[in-house]
Amino acid sequence: MRPVLTVHASGRRRLIQGAAAALALPSLSALAQPQAPARTLRIGNQKGTLSLLKGRGTLEKRLAPLGVTVKWTEFTAGPVQLEALNVGSIDFGDVGEAPPIFAQAAGAPLAYVAATVPRPQSEAVLVPKTSAIQSVKDLKGKKVALNKGSNVHYFLVKLLEKNGLSYSDVNVVFLPPSDARAAFEKGSIDAWVIWDPFLAAAQKTLDARVLADATGVVGNRAFYFSSLDYAAKNADVIKILIEEIDRVDQWGQANRGAFAAELAALWGLPQPVVELSVSRSQFGTGPITKAILGEQQQIADTFLSLGLIPRKINLLEAAV
Repeated sequence: MRPVLTVHASGRRRLIQGAAAALALPSLSALAQPQAPARTLRIGNQKGTLSLLKGRGTLEKRLAPLGVTVKWTEFTAGPVQLEALNVGSIDFGDVGEAPPIFAQAAGAPLAYVAATVPRPQSEAVLVPKTSAIQSVKDLKGKKVALNKGSNVHYFLVKLLEKNGLSYSDVNVVFLPPSDARAAFEKGSIDAWVIWDPFLAAAQKTLDARVLADATGVVGNRAFYFSSLDYAAKNADVIKILIEEIDRVDQWGQANRGAFAAELAALWGLPQPVVELSVSRSQFGTGPITKAILGEQQQIADTFLSLGLIPRKINLLEAAV
């Protein structure tokens, strides 16, 4: 026979209290699980796709389980974002083809983390509707305005090359978009090389004529960047962020009218102008490849030959 264990009332109370205390304590396996450290993702955004992502709040929801807090700062242009990255004020931003090349040449520790698909129809050479200029070859000896060191600067170089002209065959006038538009209206320049939505606005409100866009000449991608250190230590965060950006892109492709309406409100532009810009835009964001870095290397080498950057740079140094 098994011995009978007799427990007095006071003993029973102690056993029950001990069992309850044991249930309240975390298990040893739970104690052994390391807690994910709190992290912050500081995004610098221009008024565009990132602003639309901010408004949706989906990124914050996906990053919350990882203990990541998202902070947003709006900028007016890519170069200013890159300056902020260089001084450690942001971890991520969006930019065109040219600004990161200048930043890398200046020693900024940037990393290319994603790129859009090519969007060649979103930049073009404009001439007045009644201009006698009918072909790219007719630009020889003419005044052509553009924003120095921008994506359209590279586009003009390659467009001239494709049509048997050299960069020195045209009289390039460096003007920011607002000044170039004023010069175009006054007739003090013969042609203007510009990107959307300035391009669409000039077509709609100035009746400007497209002489040539970048189709078959250059890709005109947009890029998303981080710092080399942040990208290396937070690959999981960057991956989710790019996925969410591409979701906005895919929604925009399927809902161009609604996408244009949101951008028109952000930009403060008439909706017909934005609709024209969106109608020729290409959508999609994906990872950086060697081929894409090769495209950027060609731009960097061209800028070096034009004396726009002080030294040769290796784009592979900005890969993660």
